[in-house]
Amino acid sequence: MTAHDPNLLAEAREHRGRMNYLAGHAAEAQVAADYARRGYPMAAQCWRGAGGEVDLVLHDGDGLVFVEVKKARDFARALERITMRQMRRVAAAAQDFMARQGYSMLTPMRFDVAAVNGHGEISLIENVMFD
Repeated sequence: MTAHDPNLLAEAREHRGRMNYLAGHAAEAQVAADYARRGYPMAAQCWRGAGGEVDLVLHDGDGLVFVEVKKARDFARALERITMRQMRRVAAAAQDFMARQGYSMLTPMRFDVAAVNGHGEISLIENVMFD
């Protein structure tokens, strides 16, 4: 096999993809534990609805917190990976979650973004506003 072997390249891509997937789930678990320590019980993790996926759904008293988690080498790169289109999908999934779980659309909710850097540090942006 050479460095340009298609099978070797495919294996490398698959390995990198699997590592990123596992790192993302580890970051989600770390962020969930941080919220739990601060008194936010888990409602759902990796919840997928018709509109998209929400990484974490947490209880905040009578309300809900929908969290998008991004992991990268540094906080700036993690935050760069969040697009407006993605946040619209999160909002659509949040509405679907609320409807399927029997929550009123008047239920208080907010959207947070959690960035996890390569050192495992977490940066939270609470109550993200988007169009």
